[in-house]
Amino acid sequence: MAIQGASESAVDRLLGIDLARGLAVFGMYAAHVGPDPGEGGLVGNLMELTHGRSSALFAVLAGFSIVLITGRTAPKSGVADRQAIARVAIRALVLLSLGSILNYLNAQVAVILHYYGIFFLLVLPLYRLSAPQLGLLAWGTALILPQVYFRLESAGSSDDPVSALMVSGTYPAITWVPFVIAGMAIARLGLSTQAMHWRLGLAGGALAVLGYGGSSLAQLLLPVAAALKPSPLAASPHSETTFSILGSTGCAMMVLAACWLAMDALPHLRKLVWPIIAVGSMSLTAYVLHILGIAYLLHIVGIDMGRDGSLSMLFGFIVVISTFAVLWLRVFPRGPMEALMGRTADLARHIP
Repeated sequence: MAIQGASESAVDRLLGIDLARGLAVFGMYAAHVGPDPGEGGLVGNLMELTHGRSSALFAVLAGFSIVLITGRTAPKSGVADRQAIARVAIRALVLLSLGSILNYLNAQVAVILHYYGIFFLLVLPLYRLSAPQLGLLAWGTALILPQVYFRLESAGSSDDPVSALMVSGTYPAITWVPFVIAGMAIARLGLSTQAMHWRLGLAGGALAVLGYGGSSLAQLLLPVAAALKPSPLAASPHSETTFSILGSTGCAMMVLAACWLAMDALPHLRKLVWPIIAVGSMSLTAYVLHILGIAYLLHIVGIDMGRDGSLSMLFGFIVVISTFAVLWLRVFPRGPMEALMGRTADLARHIP
């Protein structure tokens, strides 16, 4: 993938992001069509790792993308600034619409795209903040918003669409915006050196230990709170707790750092992982196609992924989508959904 006018290190960073996106896509595939983690053993434990953390990695990368659009090293100004804001807003509206459409397919998968649309709109006013400001805000929201979430849940939330997206849905915005803000903070960092990549990975490791280790310690020290259903001390996927947010954010940071370091240190690795990078470069297309595939198998073939998920099914999805992505990129510069999104968002160029 040649990016005209970009330095080699900049290309490596963009390839690293696509590699991380590709891994997140495959993680979602594992969560949706792979074996049940309840089976236990090595396979079950590997499947458990993908649940919740893949979507959290996507949310962190979404925050990174917002900053890329609005100006990574410094926010844009003037007409470019207004057009960048409009591009993000248009993308948010497209994701809201597309997610709602995919929901009607009833694929028995918790579609995340319309939640991402809400995330984009909620964090857009923050795009001018610096890395330290965004980092502190991510930390603060991770500490405070889960407590607000549990208070609202205990009081009984409304079933209207807005409340579902904000509080009661599978990916409630109130506890998922910290991931997006963390991604914005990462994007604001100086990411041109391996030393910074190592710092990001080590910080992510510390955050993961704090989240998952802190949860285990808190449950030992506070057994009464640990016994609550749901428990504010849990760190399991989709538990929406501070511990879960910290742990999943830390995992996302480690994956991003590992991808960047791999692209920096092992340039020949690109050929080996190119199918993953190709999928990551068209992650929206890959996501939509897998929802369509699951819906087809469920409603036409009669295969229920909630019951019939398996390693062979997972590998089948990965091979088919990877092959499609590699072949498509030989002819076209972007995936079909990415091209459609780009053309729609490009309407912002008319803003004076």
